[in-house]
Amino acid sequence: MAIDYGVWAVRLLLAAVFGLSASGKFADLPGTRKSVGEFGVPIRLVPTVAWALPVAEAATAAGLLIPWAAIAAAALGLSLLLVFTVAVIRLLRAGKHPACSCFGAAGTAPIGWATILRNAALIAVAALALAGAVVRPRVPLGLPADHVLISAVAAVFAVTLIRLGGELRALRRRLDAQALSTLGAEGLPVGAVAPEFDLRSTAGGRTGLHDLLTGRNLLLVFVHPACEMCAALARELPRWQARTTNSLTIVVVGNGELDEHAAWARQQALGEIPVLVQQGNEAALRYRVRGTPSGVLIGPDARVAAPVARGAMAIRDLIFQAKRTAGQRSAETNGAVL
Repeated sequence: MAIDYGVWAVRLLLAAVFGLSASGKFADLPGTRKSVGEFGVPIRLVPTVAWALPVAEAATAAGLLIPWAAIAAAALGLSLLLVFTVAVIRLLRAGKHPACSCFGAAGTAPIGWATILRNAALIAVAALALAGAVVRPRVPLGLPADHVLISAVAAVFAVTLIRLGGELRALRRRLDAQALSTLGAEGLPVGAVAPEFDLRSTAGGRTGLHDLLTGRNLLLVFVHPACEMCAALARELPRWQARTTNSLTIVVVGNGELDEHAAWARQQALGEIPVLVQQGNEAALRYRVRGTPSGVLIGPDARVAAPVARGAMAIRDLIFQAKRTAGQRSAETNGAVL
């Protein structure tokens, strides 16, 4: 009996994942078509694949709940996951990071090696579901009807909550983008008080502006994991930080999922450089930053020290400026002492 409960739980979990994915794609068909095209599907096949994919996922979710269809559904789900994982690996090896749209508009983060890890876990679940369907083909018929019904309702409820949460995050992103488009001039005026923020850190916990101001200049580098220019810039930041340790603190600020940014930071070998993650665009909105990569230089007095720098070369100039101003302050202090 315990094995039967385990088989049913694994099938419910997999059905919930595929049901969530199918409903998200049906709700955002334009985004699904765009994502399918970016994954390399020929243009003439994009409309067909964009429809067939969520249909196959919905069939997988439904079939996993029916004893006589569970084996076929689990096999279909496993096949979909394997094909998707191979496609992701191929794109990553080619240096491409298209948006996944795995769950519709609620999941538009670019693919990365974290996607591979997630898929590996789902492939293991699908394999367990397939094995369970083969070994226990009658599940859930042997289980108490009320237990089966309650667990199915709980799964539907969980999927609904996750879907609503994803839609809420997507709405927040759209509102942030709209707010960014109406900010007026980019960047805060030089001399303006630097706005406070409280962001999640890939090292754990949360970090605010007051935690980063330690008597040195502070450079906030706004990036996005899907931005190739951001990746190229990030690989230079540890070298620049080593040359300006006494005059400048460099902090990377991203937008998206915490795990995704942690993996991205490891890929770019950022080392000890802090990586902070916005839930939406709250820090970018406060500093009127509109694109990536961009840099904002803040002085030790917690005031904006320079206009927003857009691009790697402009950000490098900010670093040189911070080093020069730190040297001037040191000379002035020594002169005063003398």
